[in-house]
This record gives sequence, structure tokens and C-alpha cells, in this order.
Amino acid sequence: MRTDDAPKPIRREDYRPCDYRIAHADLYFSLDPKRTIVKSRLAIRRAPHAAPGAPLVLNGEAIELLALALDEDALAPSRYERTAETLTIASPPAEFTLDVETACAPEANTALSGLYLSNGMFCTQCEAEGFRRITYYLDRPDALAKFSVRIEADKRAFPVLLSNGDMLAAGDLPGGRHFAQWADPHPKPSYLFALVGGDLVAAEDEFRTRSGRKVALKVFVQAKDIGKCGYTLSSLKRAMKWDEDAFGREYDLDTFMIVAVDHFNFGAMENKGLNIFNSAYVLASPETATDADYQAIESIVAHEYFHNWSGNRVTCRDWFQLCLKEGFTVFRDQEFSADMRSRPVQRIKDVRRLWAQQFPEDAGPLAHPVRPESFITIDNFYTPTVYEKGAELCRMIRTIIGPDNFRKGSDLYFSRHDGEAATVEQFVKAMEDASGEDLAQFRRWYSDAGTPSIKVKEKFESAGAYALTLAQSTKPTPGQADKPARDIPVAFALLGSRTGQVLEEGLIRLRGAEETRTFGPFRERPVASLLRQYSAPATLDQKLSLDDRLTIARSEPDLFSRWSATEGLWRDLCLAFAGDREMADAERSLQRFAKALGASIESSREDPAFAAELLKAPSEAELAQHATTIDPSRIAKGRKRVREAVAKALHDQCGALYRDLATNRPFDPSAPEAGRRALRNAALALLVAGGNFEIADEQAASASNMTDEAAAVSALAASDAPIREAALQRFYMKWRHDALVVNKWLSWRAIAPADRALGEVRALLDHEAFDARNPNKVRSLLGAYAAQNLAGFHRADGEGYAFFVGQLLAIDKTNPQLAARLTTTLESWKRLEPARRRQVEASLRRVVAAPNLSSNLFEMATRLIGD
Repeated sequence: MRTDDAPKPIRREDYRPCDYRIAHADLYFSLDPKRTIVKSRLAIRRAPHAAPGAPLVLNGEAIELLALALDEDALAPSRYERTAETLTIASPPAEFTLDVETACAPEANTALSGLYLSNGMFCTQCEAEGFRRITYYLDRPDALAKFSVRIEADKRAFPVLLSNGDMLAAGDLPGGRHFAQWADPHPKPSYLFALVGGDLVAAEDEFRTRSGRKVALKVFVQAKDIGKCGYTLSSLKRAMKWDEDAFGREYDLDTFMIVAVDHFNFGAMENKGLNIFNSAYVLASPETATDADYQAIESIVAHEYFHNWSGNRVTCRDWFQLCLKEGFTVFRDQEFSADMRSRPVQRIKDVRRLWAQQFPEDAGPLAHPVRPESFITIDNFYTPTVYEKGAELCRMIRTIIGPDNFRKGSDLYFSRHDGEAATVEQFVKAMEDASGEDLAQFRRWYSDAGTPSIKVKEKFESAGAYALTLAQSTKPTPGQADKPARDIPVAFALLGSRTGQVLEEGLIRLRGAEETRTFGPFRERPVASLLRQYSAPATLDQKLSLDDRLTIARSEPDLFSRWSATEGLWRDLCLAFAGDREMADAERSLQRFAKALGASIESSREDPAFAAELLKAPSEAELAQHATTIDPSRIAKGRKRVREAVAKALHDQCGALYRDLATNRPFDPSAPEAGRRALRNAALALLVAGGNFEIADEQAASASNMTDEAAAVSALAASDAPIREAALQRFYMKWRHDALVVNKWLSWRAIAPADRALGEVRALLDHEAFDARNPNKVRSLLGAYAAQNLAGFHRADGEGYAFFVGQLLAIDKTNPQLAARLTTTLESWKRLEPARRRQVEASLRRVVAAPNLSSNLFEMATRLIGD
């Protein structure tokens, strides 16, 4: 793409309210795979702020205009102007009706944005800007309207016709066709519009709200999958009850529907009353879904349901405010999962994801604020920073103002802005007004990119006084060189270095560049445990001895801090044996760590899910984020060395755990039983790391549920076991007819040992199990290869990069969103050792120079290069 052809960025500072408002949108669809006709009747009124004669500019892309009429007067082409992206009518009246007739081609829509086909089923994806691929409209989040929809289609091929809201009527039509009429009484932006037409069946249940209203719950799937919807329905009911109890939010329609779709660019979409889900997050049975799958279903069902208030009833004014709905809703679904399962373990999992996905983004060329200032394509900003870090901002506000005030603040936010498109300022203002707390400095978290680092200095005097000094700093990020101090809530405990008892605990709000607090006097030297429960998304620069780290890992009442200390020791030992950092007497430290880890596991047996987290070593990709320079081969060797040593030291203990936790009870996805399986399989993973491949092969062959079968096969898949290939082939032959299970197999193939990974992945492109048009399969194979197989992807000869870029360019021709998202696997490339760094840069420049590049991929590649 030539630089003079490059798309121009959209900037937050240029936001202007829309000059026209749509009160009501009446839509008609005549569904046909090759050519669907769409008619819209829009009741439009000029906004009070708009100047008389202001032009009406509607968005529209990749659609055919068939007819246009203003107040039933057909408009000749001379009365409007069309471009590839807009339709403009000069000087319309102050109030009028606009009739638009367009045609689109769902069958040819491989981008999966707008109206498209998935396995012969019509479905839509309109967030962020897909509605403009259906008809001309004010396709922006601050244009709210009430929608009514009539859908007509062939009854035999598409017996189920769905849209937002409640069904008003349905019936037969001549010629074997039929219709359904839907209406949504709540104003919404076009990105929340949804339509589904297909041969589907529904699993049904009902929920009675706290006010006594009965809500029909329906999960629509293909007939073959009807037996796999039970957990989705039960998760939905738990989420509806929890939202009433925790946030006072009651559902507001008579029906809530979920539709499972195989071809989907996202995890799920919160369309009002008609959620469309990636089938991976709907379908589950003990034989085909792991505990992680069940937990993901529970979390994502809750997330999309919670959007009914935090996103639908109150939406965002513009796409720069995306964190307003996504960050807040992620926080809400994290709290829901914590209440449904183990709160400490949920916090550990949330922080693991933050560290693995968001911290690398904040530290590289893709860094951007939680509320970005500009973008070329908003699709590229559905990021861990907006979602995960956005959730952490909500959590910090709750920590600062307290849970009761946070609930008051959310109630105030919803009541003030119900039916409106809001901003970050309005959300924070509601929290200030509810609590009386000044959050002016805290707002910098929304505007400043980067992860703050807190440098810790300690001084313990002979008289028993203890001084704790905290100094914050944030490295420059693209476009932001200066980083003023932020308001950082630091939860802490001072533990006795001898007894391990809590000497003092509390919260420090670090608002200056450096602050010192004094405590004591104490009879023993304190050990500072900081960022308890991970009270802020920051890193610590704290010099602790091995003894002090083991004190925290052994004695901290806060289980998150115990895990964090253990995780830090795993990490530093792996990197020390990789030659990336110095550690005094690393061999002895490793033996002491293994012994302490064994004691921690034994003392945590009553919470097996927590014990399982302690047993997991950081992945190679996670280790890379903490390496001074990323050398994938050395990191892989260092991790392998430490896991083998720990496996040897804990061999008997892991064997006993594995035997003791065996059960013949029927599969139960509940948290206690999932925790037991997690600990047993964590022990299995270490036994395999120590060379016991037969035990995994036996479990893979005899497992009665997918959790145990997948744990065994995946452990073998990542190993150099002689039985690896046989185990993988047996698994595929058993499950080759179940697409979602086969996706697991594709991802395990992608993490093959480094010397043969590229060959296996390249061969799988032609395998019957792979389909380049299906995002789930692309992510399972290519995404796993690039993100999870550090040594296999970052080959010294650069062939991994060349192969990957070739695939990106091919995918970009059919699905630009998917291609752009895959590039995030390269976000840490500037920290690679020099030879690999040069190879990645050359590959990225090859992308930018490619002809006919999409705006999505162009934006990501140029940001990654960072010229």
C-alpha cells in the first residue's frame, strides 16, 4: 500500500454530535443467500444544535442502492451524493421520513461483518460498524432509535426467523415463504441490531425476575447440538439472579435468546434480547468440553447478559469510550465468576490473563490508553487494554471508594444515563457524586498508556521503626513521552520475617512521585507484601531475599499474594537457567523452591483449585515478557530444566496426589469437582515433565470426560514422547466428527516440538480438519502456533515469520478483522534478540508494502513497525 493511499486516522478530539436523530427505524428483509433485499423507513429529525440546511450523511459500504425516497418522493441521483462509504442528502427538511432500499450478498460476505451465512444460516455481526454493510444508516453508537423488523424467507430452508426484542406476529406467505415481525421497545444504536434465519431448534427454560415477571429463555442451535445447551441455560439463570442481587439490574424484555454460530469473529455479541455466540461458548457436554470450557461458557454468558445494562440500556457516546461498556462489564463478569467459584483462584486467573495479554501490549508498539485518542479502524481496539485493563480501573475505583459506595455509584450511573450514550467522565462523575471522593487524578488511568512501576525501598531501624518508601514511574509509550504520577491504590501487609504473622495491613494511595510511610515499632523485621489481591495493574521493583519471598509464599493470608510470590519464583528460576538473569546459587535456590512448593501444595489441599495454580509453571510466552532480551530457544531450555527438577523433587508427592484425587463419580462441572480435577491434572503435567509419558497415555485412553482426556493428550503433544504421534492420531480419529473438539487437536498440533512445528502446521493447512474461512480453526492452528509455540514460531532461520506473514496476507483478502487480530502475536518483537528482530521487521514491512491491503491490517502492521 502506498503511503499516499493510506487511510486517515479518526481522532477523539474531532467528535461532534450527530446533526440528525432517528426516532424509529422500520426494517424489512427479504432473505436470499445470493441477494437479500433490505428496505428501511427512517423517521428522522434535525437535532436542536444543528444548523438549518445541514446535510444528512449516512454510512454504507458494500451494498447496492436500489431506491431512495424522502417523504415518499423518489430522489433522483442528482439530489444525493454517494461514495464508497457514505450517502449524503443536502439540506433535508427539519423532520422527514426517509425510505431506503438496498441489496446485499450474504453468501459472498466472508468478512463476517454485517449480514452473512454460517453453515447455511443467516446471521449478523454489527459491532462495531457492520450495520452499514446492510443498509444506509447513521451507523454510530450515539444514534439511538427504536427498531421494528419484518423478516421474510423460505420456510423450509429458514424455519426460524429472529430479531431483537419481542415477537409480535408470524405466519405463512405464498410460494412456501413465511414471515416474522419483531419489535424492540428500547432505543438502541445500530451496532446492537441482530437478525438470524436458519434451521434451528431451541432449548428452553424460564426465569422469574425479582418483580415477578416471567422471562422465556431460549438457546437456538442446530438439531444435532440440542443436548449440549443445558449449562448455557443454567449459567444464564445464575447470571440474571446475580445481577439483580449484586447490581440491582432486572431484565426488561419478555424473551432472552442466544444463538450458537460456527463462523464468528468474536466470542459473543450482546445484541439486545438476541445474543449471538461463537458456538464454542454455548455447546458443552462432559465428553466434549473441558472444565475450562464450562468456566468460559459461564463467564461469557454472564458477560453478554450483563451488557443489557452496561452497554445496551446505557451505551457509549463514541467508540473512543469503548472501555465504558467493555471494561465495566468485564469487571462485572469477573465478580460474578468469583462469587460462583473460588474468589482467590478467579483473581489469579484474571491477573494471569492481564499479565499475559495486556502487559505485553502496554510495553510494546501497540500500547494505547484505556480510552484511545485515535484509530483508523475501531475493530483493532477491541484489545486487552480496553477490556482487561478497563476492568482493573473499575476495580481500583471500588477499592478507593469502597464496595458500598461503588454500588451507589453504579446505581446513580444507570439511573442518570438510562437510554443514553455516555462517556467515561460521566461514569467517573457518578462514582465521585456517590462517594464524595475526588477522582480527578485517577482519570489519568484512562488517558495514559503504559504500566506503572513501583520501586520499593525499606528501612528497619534497631528501635523497631520501619519505613516504607514507594516511588512510581511509567516508561514512555507511543505518542506519550511524559507520564505524570497516577493515583495508585497499594494494598499491603507487613509480615514478620521470623513468625510470618501479619504485623500491620492497610491501603496506601500512592499519588505522588514518591511517598514514605512509617510503621511500628515492631519486634521483628517486617516483610512487605504489596499489591495484595492485585490492587492495581502495576509492577513492583522490590528487592526481596529468597527467605522473604518464601515467607510471603508460605504465610500470607491473601492467597493471591501467596500465588504471586510462588509465580515470581517459578519465573525467576526459569529465566536464571535460561541465562537471562543472575541468581545467587541458582541450583540451591531451585531445590529450596521445590521443597517449599511441596509444602505449600500440601497445606492447600483443602482448596485444590488454588493448589493447582501453584503447581503451574509460567508458559514460555509468559516468561518472554519478563526476559531482558527474548531468546526463545534459551527460554524453552530454562523452563524445561526447572520443570524437570521440580518434577523430580516432587515425584512421590505428585504421584500420591494423582492417585488420591482419582474418582469414579459422574462428571460434575461444579467448582469443587473442577478444582479436584485441576490439581490432579497439574500433578499429571509435572509427572509428564519428569518423563512419565505412560501415565498420560493411560489417562488419555481411559478418560471418561474431556477434561481428563485433553489434559493427558495436550501434555503429550507438547513433549518429545515417542508415543506423542500415536496419542494425537488416536484422539483425532475418535473426535474427527466434532468440530469444536477437533479445534483442540489443531492447537495441540501447533505446539509441537520446535524442530518440527512449522512442518506440522504447514501440512495441516491442507488437512480435512482445517478451514481457513472459519475463525475458530484459524485461531486454533495459526494463532496457537504464533502465540504459544515460542521456539517453534521464532525459528532462527526466520521461516516461521515468512510463513505466518504469507497466511496473514491471504486471510486479509477474505477476513480483514481476523488477519489484523493475529498480528498481536508480534507485539513484543522489538525485544527479541537482534537477528530475529531484523527478520520480524522485514516481514512486517512486507505486509505494509502488499497491494490492496485492508485498513485493518495496514493499521496494525504500521503500528507494530512504529516508524
